[in-house]
Amino acid sequence: MDKNSVREILEGVSEGKVSIDEAVLQLKEAPFKDIGYAKLDLHRGIRQGMSEVIYGAGKTPDQILGIVRTLKENGQKTILITRMHDEAAELLEKEVSDFSYDKLSHIGIVGEIPEPTGVGKIVVATGGTSDLPVAEEAAKCAEVYGNEVVRLYDVGVAGLHRLLGAMDEIMSARVIIAIAGMEGALASVIGGLADCPVIAVPTSVGYGASFNGLSALLSMLNSCASGVSVVNIDNGFGAAYQASMINHLR
Repeated sequence: MDKNSVREILEGVSEGKVSIDEAVLQLKEAPFKDIGYAKLDLHRGIRQGMSEVIYGAGKTPDQILGIVRTLKENGQKTILITRMHDEAAELLEKEVSDFSYDKLSHIGIVGEIPEPTGVGKIVVATGGTSDLPVAEEAAKCAEVYGNEVVRLYDVGVAGLHRLLGAMDEIMSARVIIAIAGMEGALASVIGGLADCPVIAVPTSVGYGASFNGLSALLSMLNSCASGVSVVNIDNGFGAAYQASMINHLR
């Protein structure tokens, strides 16, 4: 159940289509569902505006399928699965008719991606092509949360003209997600150009002294550009979630 579901119930009461007793019954349903290996938060959409997401890493294919079925049975129309492995995707492709899977980002989606409801656009920019798995995780998650997403890929500082050629997209964005490995300079450059919040995502892309993304993380944390916040290494989902919250502020 999410905020839209609650609104529909209350509108039904107002219009006389739903009795007060029926509305109370729907609203007082258990806020979570215990299925043994997981306790599913069915009221997260009401509290936070975004329904529970399935973190696929470490879960068996059968566990993911069981969680999906339970969420669908309890009215969740769109289900997002992050860090999903191919074996689980193969099972869901057989068992769930409205399931789609992106191998690059390891994102699985059950149901339809909703129409954008955000105020403006979220720009997802990457330093290089090697950052695409994290970038697509961010982009697809942002789309699932009802945002228009503009992708600016391979616009790193090694060829600054590529980024400067996309100034229209940079200056018209409501939020920018800047994704880069190596030294992570992209976030600072975009932060110095844009008039909107910039969410920096360090990636584990780089040679030995990049320390699997730690170098980019520290560079982004020490950015001299104002308005830059930083999420964890490779955390495209976290960046998308925060960006969506900003883009839905009226």
